[in-house]
Amino acid sequence: MYTARRKIQKEKGAEPDDFEESVAQALFDLENTNQELKSELKDLYINSAKQVDISGNRKAIVIHVPYRLRKAFRKMHVRLVRELEKKFSGKDVVMIATRRILRPPKKGSAAVRPRSRTLTSVHEATLEDVVYPAEIVGKRIRYRVDGSKIMKVYLDPKERNNTEYKLETFTGVYRKFCGKEVVFEYPLSEAS
Repeated sequence: MYTARRKIQKEKGAEPDDFEESVAQALFDLENTNQELKSELKDLYINSAKQVDISGNRKAIVIHVPYRLRKAFRKMHVRLVRELEKKFSGKDVVMIATRRILRPPKKGSAAVRPRSRTLTSVHEATLEDVVYPAEIVGKRIRYRVDGSKIMKVYLDPKERNNTEYKLETFTGVYRKFCGKEVVFEYPLSEAS
């Protein structure tokens, strides 16, 4: 188990729980058995993994990857997610980069908060991570009469085959991590 343990590195040396260890073990097994992913997975590891209830009996696995390794994970995202979904049958897999939100600096302080650490910026980046193989082509915010709001996110129709069955999962995961109501759709193609 020591070798699978290096596939998960939690902040401040915290111990991973059983579910996180099972995801790390799955990554380790993929590295050893899958030749096309072996070289790419060699130096990669995850920060944490959570299981999220979506609706009814559907579940999703949300894997947090270190921010500086997100590009390496994105190179093989489609293949890796496909293999992990085979291992954890019936569960959708979503990968999100670990980002940190900083509070606004106090009045009179000389410290400046980077734009990428604001709440808005982190939520936008998380939204892009959740839908990853697809790109976001449009957003609309709809305000209801009762004061609540719902965001409609339009995804690129080119990736429809890879993402259409996961739209409900995307909604549930984003609601769980950002607390916002989102509906994912594909724009209606204009007939010419």
